[in-house]
Amino acid sequence: MTYRLNQIKHHYGEHVHVLDDPFLTTQLAKLCSPDTRQPQFNEIVSMLYTSLIRIVINAEFPRRRVAVSTRMAASTERGVWEGEVVDTSTPTVVVDIARAGILPSQICYDTLNHSLDPARVRQDHLIVARTTDAQHQVTGAALSGSKIGGSIDGAMVLFPDPMGATGSSLATAIDAYLEAGLGRPARLLTLNLIVTPQFVRRLTKTWPDVRIYALRLDRGMSPPDVLGTVPGARWDEESGLDERGYIVPGGGGFGELMNNSWV
Repeated sequence: MTYRLNQIKHHYGEHVHVLDDPFLTTQLAKLCSPDTRQPQFNEIVSMLYTSLIRIVINAEFPRRRVAVSTRMAASTERGVWEGEVVDTSTPTVVVDIARAGILPSQICYDTLNHSLDPARVRQDHLIVARTTDAQHQVTGAALSGSKIGGSIDGAMVLFPDPMGATGSSLATAIDAYLEAGLGRPARLLTLNLIVTPQFVRRLTKTWPDVRIYALRLDRGMSPPDVLGTVPGARWDEESGLDERGYIVPGGGGFGELMNNSWV
């Protein structure tokens, strides 16, 4: 059984997947519109992440072969289905990066609990915030609190964070695990709605094996002639960030919009 992704062509490397899904792209465009507010905003986020986590499970999670008796087994010995399914014993950790990651993480965690053995699924929580200078330029990210439930050795570790802008927050989150001696994960996976070329570069240069899954690549601050090229062909000239580190065209601050809190 082979699962094939629908994704755009790019030159960012084999572990970067920007999906080519017209339905999800349409819903994401609606999410980014200034006309979309609560409660519709969170409803669309939930729908997008319900789809995105299923795609990641299909593409990345190990499988095993099973033989399952159906209801027809009561009347015929041929009432047994054989085939490949997701290996439900796969250890998995979902990381909530507060605050934009709270809802996406919960959606992924709940879906995985329905798909895998719930005893093998864990949700951790990190409080990570951007740091800026006096000119409001992004200088990095700081971890101010965490609830990490134990080892990640051999686990699929998922970071559902909607906006992959500079990569600082996710880099800080990944470091929180790898520098704490919590084991060697089977996979590091980011699940993003929108990413920029800068985000992709930051993560792939630091961790070449990280898997990035995104619904859209935004590089709206690139020169017009660069926008006419295949993504990644002129990576050094691409930009999806304004002077404040916000994604362009983007959709504004998703953390603020999800929580209706503007601080």
